[in-house]
Amino acid sequence: MISTRLTSLFDVKTPIVGAPMAYVSPPGFVSAISSAGSFGFLGAGNSTPEQLSETLKTIRANLGLQSNVPLPVGVGFITWILERSNVPTDPCLAGVLEERVQAVWFAFGKDIGSYVRQVREHDSKRDHKTKVFVLVNSLEEALQATNEWGADVLVVQGNEAGGHGGAKAPPVALLLTAVLASVPKDGPVILAAGGIATGAQIASMLTLGADGVVIGTRFLFTHESNYPSVKKEALVKAGLGSTARSTAFDEVNRTVGWPTGIDGRGIANEIISDVNEGLSLEERLKRADEGKDKGSTSRLPVWAGAGVGLTNKIQSVEEVVRELQEETVRALQRASQLLVH
Repeated sequence: MISTRLTSLFDVKTPIVGAPMAYVSPPGFVSAISSAGSFGFLGAGNSTPEQLSETLKTIRANLGLQSNVPLPVGVGFITWILERSNVPTDPCLAGVLEERVQAVWFAFGKDIGSYVRQVREHDSKRDHKTKVFVLVNSLEEALQATNEWGADVLVVQGNEAGGHGGAKAPPVALLLTAVLASVPKDGPVILAAGGIATGAQIASMLTLGADGVVIGTRFLFTHESNYPSVKKEALVKAGLGSTARSTAFDEVNRTVGWPTGIDGRGIANEIISDVNEGLSLEERLKRADEGKDKGSTSRLPVWAGAGVGLTNKIQSVEEVVRELQEETVRALQRASQLLVH
């Protein structure tokens, strides 16, 4: 058994949080992570309030919980998507809070503080209190989230992370060390994120001082994840050094609009080769569209973290959580043997 501030905060068995990954985390995936003893997040993406509410009701049914019981999952919001609606009270956020989720997660926005205030205002009128996670890519962001916004949990995301993150973020171990040295010991719960795929890595983050970790890519290697089979195949085939950070994935995927300084890490396929050739965006889009028409997958964006090469099989969520927990315990036990009494 591993006990940290994270496991105590949510009464979970493992110090693991499943990252909110939009479009690949169906209800069965999120509920499976929480059922296995970790804490699962739903990625809101561009979902409507009605879609989010329906999904959360399905998760509640999967977990066999009555409507008045807090839902042991969270919802992750891409804050700049919320900011497009420019309303004092966001309907997506309000609807999620009404479902009594245990946590919400904010990332990648200009005014995250305003959404944290919306959560606190909503909770001030009831007994249920929602934990607020804020993703940070720098020490400055960590201090702002702690001192100005009063975040309950900091997700310290390093450069190794798959999907979107800070283009100039330091490696997770360096950023985590800096944050731990600067944030009050009785401040927010601190989670490490980025390229973490094994129990030994989890143990290393815990010994550095993290209260837990966020896992994304490793959970894509599961039967429950909604990642298309062709993308899961690309993950299984990937080795160490198979990923790259670039804005090119979003450009080819026509999903631009991310804040300045945010790019994404994915499998370094021909999307990256085209960039390295010096092709214009117009030519890169043309090649991607032609390939898609011919059924080619060589320019398919496949989001993945730097740890993708450490896994080579598809398992159930329950198996992944159990393996990670057992590996973490063994690694911590090995580490304790280094101490001479």
